[in-house]
Amino acid sequence: MSALKGRITDGLYGLGWGAVKKLPEPAATALFRTIADRTWKRRGKSVLRLESNLARVLPEAGPERLAELSKAGMRSYMRYWMESFRLPTWTPERIRASIDVKDVYHLTEGLDAGKGVVIALPHLGNWDLAGAWVTTELKVPFTTVAERLEPATLYDRFVAYREGLGMEVLPHSGGAAFGTLARRLRAGGLVCLVADRDLSSSGVEVSFFGATARMPAGPALLAQQTGALLLPVTLWYDGTPVMRARVHPAIEVPEEGTRVERTAAMTQALADAFAGGIAEHPEDWHMLQRLWLDDLEPRGERA
Repeated sequence: MSALKGRITDGLYGLGWGAVKKLPEPAATALFRTIADRTWKRRGKSVLRLESNLARVLPEAGPERLAELSKAGMRSYMRYWMESFRLPTWTPERIRASIDVKDVYHLTEGLDAGKGVVIALPHLGNWDLAGAWVTTELKVPFTTVAERLEPATLYDRFVAYREGLGMEVLPHSGGAAFGTLARRLRAGGLVCLVADRDLSSSGVEVSFFGATARMPAGPALLAQQTGALLLPVTLWYDGTPVMRARVHPAIEVPEEGTRVERTAAMTQALADAFAGGIAEHPEDWHMLQRLWLDDLEPRGERA
């Protein structure tokens, strides 16, 4: 990213967090729906990639259905940003009223047992709102990681935003994050990770909607090394102001096999849980990047 483009991007995000939260909510909702529809109508690279990914999820869908889904998907994605820009101003009561969590006992019982819990989510719905609910309603702090962004000021904005919601944020790169996450879990803490797309070349290959994708090994490895529960969570919108969430049963550590084999089995189980949530609510899956291995260009030329 050029220095000029970086400054512009950073400035736009700063404008979002500074100005959008001051708009009346109906005006903010209308603005971001307009942005979504105009972005969709331009048929740029992100929209086309979203449609390509959705075609994997729903192989029987024709062009008209995929276009409908991608339009709804862009509206869902812009709702995520609209909510995120406004979240720092929401009261605890507003946060609690904006999400309905099913089967939360999987999480609370794990925390009460002092085992530590790893929550793993796909890019569904608004994971920041879910995190704010955890720190507000359950009053449980947690640790997560964030990809290093350029320019550094933009990364700092995201860290400050998430720390303001009660999260401890570690940089994804640098190698120290895994050890810190393990220590938090051994102390009975909570770790939350968005885990449906590997950011390195060292992830685990999984079967995902009938083709091979790569997902991070971290959630499964952390559960194995610390004894923490590994809980998949899926999120979705249902046309109301309230986001829905489901905490799925824990993914068990296999009793047999090497560490590599156990990690592969657990990551596949995680992928299967993600796939179920995505198949039920494909328009809320905000995957605007390449994911499947046969969609990736040779290393060094990836989009």
